[in-house]
Amino acid sequence: MMRKIVVAADSFKGSLNSAEVARSVEAGIKSVFPGCRVEKVYIADGGEGSVEALVETLHGQYVTVRVNDPLMRPVDARYGVIDDGKTAVIEMAAASGLTLLTPEERNPMKTTTYGTGELIAHALRSGCRRFLVCIGGSATNDAGTGMLHALGFRFEDGQGAELGQGGEILGRIEKVDVSGVMPELATSEFIIACDVTNPFSGTDGAAHIFAPQKGADPDMVKELDAGLKHFAGVVERHNGKRIDSLPGAGAAGGLGGGFSAFLGAELVSGIRMVLDAVGFGGLVKDADLVITGEGKLDAQTAMGKAPRGVLYAASKHGVPVVAIGGAVENAEELIRQGFAAVFPITPGPISLETAMLPEVATDNIRRTVTQIMNVIKSCKTI
Repeated sequence: MMRKIVVAADSFKGSLNSAEVARSVEAGIKSVFPGCRVEKVYIADGGEGSVEALVETLHGQYVTVRVNDPLMRPVDARYGVIDDGKTAVIEMAAASGLTLLTPEERNPMKTTTYGTGELIAHALRSGCRRFLVCIGGSATNDAGTGMLHALGFRFEDGQGAELGQGGEILGRIEKVDVSGVMPELATSEFIIACDVTNPFSGTDGAAHIFAPQKGADPDMVKELDAGLKHFAGVVERHNGKRIDSLPGAGAAGGLGGGFSAFLGAELVSGIRMVLDAVGFGGLVKDADLVITGEGKLDAQTAMGKAPRGVLYAASKHGVPVVAIGGAVENAEELIRQGFAAVFPITPGPISLETAMLPEVATDNIRRTVTQIMNVIKSCKTI
């Protein structure tokens, strides 16, 4: 008899969200073990879907705010509030993401994280003092100066004139004025979901690695990188913090560095942030089994995506983890990583378009988990 199973699967992107996957898994479990306690944890790897996963798992609420997009145009952006209004969950892409721009509009010299700062400011004024911020999918390379501007920081040139927005200002900043910073920040905590280790500047830094996909040509990349290097020096003179070679400081066009330098943020892996927030360790410690999964299980999974984070957390308590996926590649490596077993949910030859239909994926997940449960039940009676 299975007493308790924890279900913690990422979304099957383009098909089912994390909650829908979890409900399908639960249906398969209950068809064989109707008395089993099923704990459903909606997860994400710190990217798209993280706000939804945490709000739904922790029974929080959504807040929609009119802010500015990467080109300072009005846009409605949503964030989540959990922990009885004490913690805000923000995806910076909601206000400052690449998907908010057409390909022709992409220009990291001009784009800004100001809207992300507006989301933080709104949450601060609403009473939040803990912030879980996911910084993937940015359209920006402004080192977080736009975000900080919205929070009251001022960046000035050598003549004391206040500078505007975008990555183009970084090389001209000479002074940081903190006299107008929101006082609520002094008692606030920031945890940043950051799954890259790129430094602030240099050949592996924000500009060289990420700016081209945001619209930068080679000359822009050089100027942005020089600006980041210059700004890192300004930061060190301002408060003694060295961010230029800090792993993760280059994430989201230097936003990781901006958070660390001025808001004392901790940079952590996305899945760790999500699992810590939902108290996964406490949920899993007395479980008989954990079922995780995502749309495709492959070498990327073993490198640290959501199912790998679930495996790492569950293994601390000696709980076996079974993974399911729309497709499975390199199963042997996944087993070496520690998964008890991995299962593809697709029963036979089928087109990708058909396999991704929500009703097809739902049925395939339920059927696969039912079969896994039948095997477990049979083994327990032998």
